[in-house]
Amino acid sequence: MRIDAHHHLWTLARGDYGWLTPELAPIYRDFQLSDLAPHLSTAGIAGTIVVQAAPTEAETMFLLDVAESADVVRGVVGWTDFDAADGVARIDALAVRTLLVGLRPMVQDIDDDDWLLGPALAPQLATMARNRLVFDALVLPRHLPKLLQVIGKHPDLTFVLDHCGKPQLATGEIAMWQRDIVLLAEHPNIVCKLSGLVTEAAPDWQIADLRQATDHVLACFGPRRLLWGSDWPVVNLAGGYARWFAAAGALLADLSPDEKADIFGGNAARIYLSGRGRPAH
Repeated sequence: MRIDAHHHLWTLARGDYGWLTPELAPIYRDFQLSDLAPHLSTAGIAGTIVVQAAPTEAETMFLLDVAESADVVRGVVGWTDFDAADGVARIDALAVRTLLVGLRPMVQDIDDDDWLLGPALAPQLATMARNRLVFDALVLPRHLPKLLQVIGKHPDLTFVLDHCGKPQLATGEIAMWQRDIVLLAEHPNIVCKLSGLVTEAAPDWQIADLRQATDHVLACFGPRRLLWGSDWPVVNLAGGYARWFAAAGALLADLSPDEKADIFGGNAARIYLSGRGRPAH
């Protein structure tokens, strides 16, 4: 089964998408599964992982409700308040919803660059591991050394590096990112989501502009630890679903059919849907 391991859905009237403003005109409207369906059909994708886009548990419940009524959604990566005094209890309560497969604090938007290193986070990460939830890491390159420390302390928790850690492709300043990716990939409990690269590239990006970063994460993580995701509808800011899907296919063209099948679905099923979510079959 092909799986889109990273997309969003939102309804503006819900009112909790603080980052989503009218300046982002191509994506400043409601996006529902019916809008996504044609893209999935064209790409031959039969399952998806929907990911939070608002720092509220209300949005997580909204996504879980959508997922329960739509077989195509195999799992939800939600959000909880990791800074809450009752954070462990909150995670346990959310984990009752079996379609919840992971949690994602929006680290890139947190003012404290050392937030990942806070001692209060440790018991909550342990609770995630106990519930077989995945930690999606929405980070910027400057956070990667902090993330490296965290994954080493929690070997029982699976981490997913969203958007390849957002290398600065538009400026070409990726040397530090490259170094940190090498170090991260040495840990077996982290995998990398091949997504979000086009929004980090220059507006007139070509496939060649994505190759250095793609080749690097492929060399470091290998085809068994890469998951393809569209990042729809955010990808509409940088060419759209079909263009990114085609670019990813071109970038991975030299891999074997089995390796491509892993990246475009098999790995997502193994990472997110082993014991949680809606099984991929």
